[in-house]
Amino acid sequence: MSAVIALLAAAVAVPADAADARSDGAEIIVTGQRTERENIYGVEAQTTTTRFPISQRETPQSISIVTRAQIEDFQLNDVNALLATVPGVNVQAVETDRIQYSARGFDIQTFQVDGIGLPFAFEIQTGSIDTAIYDHIEVVRGAPGLLSSTGNPSAVVNFIRKRPVKRLQASGSVQYGSFENKRVDGDVSVPLVEGGALRGRVVGAYLDTDSYLDRYRLRRWTGYGIVEADLGAATTLSAGYGHQDHQTRGAMWGSLPLYYTDGSRIDLDRLANTGPSWAGWNVVDRQIFSDLTHDFGNGWNSRITLVRRAINEDDQLFYVYGNPDRATGDGVFSYPGAFRARTRNLTLDAYVAGKLSLFGRDHEVMFGVNRAAQRYRQYSSYDFATIGVALPLATLFDGNFARPAFPAAYDLSLDTHTRRETGYGLVRLSLADPLKVMLGGNITRATSDGFSYGAPTNYKRTRVLPFVGATLDVASNISAYASYATIFNPQTQVDVNRRLLDPIEGNNVEVGLKGEWNEGRLTASIALFQARQNNTAELAGFDTTIGQSVYRGVDARSQGVEFEFGGELVAGLQATGGYTLLRLRDEGGGSVRTFVPRSTARLNFTYSPPALQAVKLGASLRYQSRIYLEPGSVSVTTGAPIRVTQPQYALIDLLARYDLDRHLSLSVNLRNVTNVKYIEALNYDQGYHGAPRSILATLSVRY
Repeated sequence: MSAVIALLAAAVAVPADAADARSDGAEIIVTGQRTERENIYGVEAQTTTTRFPISQRETPQSISIVTRAQIEDFQLNDVNALLATVPGVNVQAVETDRIQYSARGFDIQTFQVDGIGLPFAFEIQTGSIDTAIYDHIEVVRGAPGLLSSTGNPSAVVNFIRKRPVKRLQASGSVQYGSFENKRVDGDVSVPLVEGGALRGRVVGAYLDTDSYLDRYRLRRWTGYGIVEADLGAATTLSAGYGHQDHQTRGAMWGSLPLYYTDGSRIDLDRLANTGPSWAGWNVVDRQIFSDLTHDFGNGWNSRITLVRRAINEDDQLFYVYGNPDRATGDGVFSYPGAFRARTRNLTLDAYVAGKLSLFGRDHEVMFGVNRAAQRYRQYSSYDFATIGVALPLATLFDGNFARPAFPAAYDLSLDTHTRRETGYGLVRLSLADPLKVMLGGNITRATSDGFSYGAPTNYKRTRVLPFVGATLDVASNISAYASYATIFNPQTQVDVNRRLLDPIEGNNVEVGLKGEWNEGRLTASIALFQARQNNTAELAGFDTTIGQSVYRGVDARSQGVEFEFGGELVAGLQATGGYTLLRLRDEGGGSVRTFVPRSTARLNFTYSPPALQAVKLGASLRYQSRIYLEPGSVSVTTGAPIRVTQPQYALIDLLARYDLDRHLSLSVNLRNVTNVKYIEALNYDQGYHGAPRSILATLSVRY
């Protein structure tokens, strides 16, 4: 290892004052602005929408930023806790270990890391994601068609990795909280040669926690390492590796039956869990990446990125189906299964961005190519003697169902290979000092070969997705904007006839106003939007003969208004927040996707008195309106359609932090202060309750 470092050191031996200073400052060419070690709840520029850094006011789409300060203040240690604080985003925990996300009424199906898309297998996130390795997160709502080859008119979530700095820097924390929640993390960045032209960073986090749910336990460890080398004054080579291991016990596949056959609700304890101790999800996610950036000068730069991702699953799961009779408690049955899955993804992305001077004005241009290939295989094993076993309601939550004798030989139930090749580009024209117009888009060729539980998953599609946007300065600090984007997304779900659903297609139109104050430290926006999405997959049932869910295509249109703000309101007061009101209907005007709340509100703020900066107090509020689901079944007593409802509710979290000195701090986070009892999600006709009141204490050190 020392020989390798010595060789790199020789290659990057450039004068310290000539090395790329941006790697130690606020701006990084790869990812935009750093937020770590800054008490800020906003950024001056983002790169998710265009590849080149522009301010939020210059961007003709709605953007939310969650900075490192907000992550650490509210201990948003996993992506679910983090996204739950973002205006307009809904985190729908349909199971203990598989999560769906939505914005503006539609599913979020792709995450990005440093701007490179990594789509979910089956449009759902399996396993948790620790946030220890990220500097900040950028969420762009609306169709992400410009830089994402496929997508929904919902949002794209871009995770910005931490990068090395040229000086020695270290931090860490230990935590303990309710339900035996124990977590430790560490983060060290070091210069490997004098001047920091070669530098490295290592981040690690380990979580071991029980749960308010009976028998459920999560162990997660995350490791991340990266090395950066300045090959000259304008060229930087980076290479890194990320590893996360997510293991649970007492986990649920599916959730709890919520209603009796007569349609009345089952009075479920908050701790109710159908998962036996042997049931669990085991997900290992590994990522190897490298990028090469070059600054040509005069505002031009380029980047080439290669990402290899490998996900392995080894799960033994317990699912229950059916609904109990109110009088006898009978009607629920078992469906255990064992699964092994392998996802392999290889993505190459390259682009060039810069400025052009034409007709006496400066304009910006960006163009690039992307190729992504993914293969997903799933193997299944069933002990058929344990399928369909009656489970009386009186013992349903005891967790005493014995581990089945799953056959050692697993059957290949799913094998799908997808490829996406995209060319994209954008020109940002400065037509006048106050008027900027964006014209761009991409052309994508998407193909798939394979099968899913006997149904073919073959398709070959080519689409052109245009993007048009404009901003107009109506005052020195306020801009009006408008944008139009199209969407296209092939689907992997099948219908009741075992046929692959047609791709999702649609568009997104948005107009609004954006402003900035306090020298750009505070931003706010209001937007009107309309998103149309055709053929969205919606669950139509679970086929117990093959152990697979089946779906139907739904056409829907979302219309609404969003208000959002973020940054420093006054000295010492940092805040983010927003309100979303939407209407979601089919082409006939009827309500669809009723499990999505029609109104949501978010507010997160912290205050450090200027006269007592060692103290920080804060609160977080999350509100959502009523949601409901009509699963299609009828009451056995009245014959009326059954409806399951979760009334509106609000959750309040509090925090208090005290800096013992400039290196050491102690903080306490109190969550769900009012101890609200609520169902996490109603995407399906099963669900479970969210966490009760809890407390988490954190001791942090920083050098």
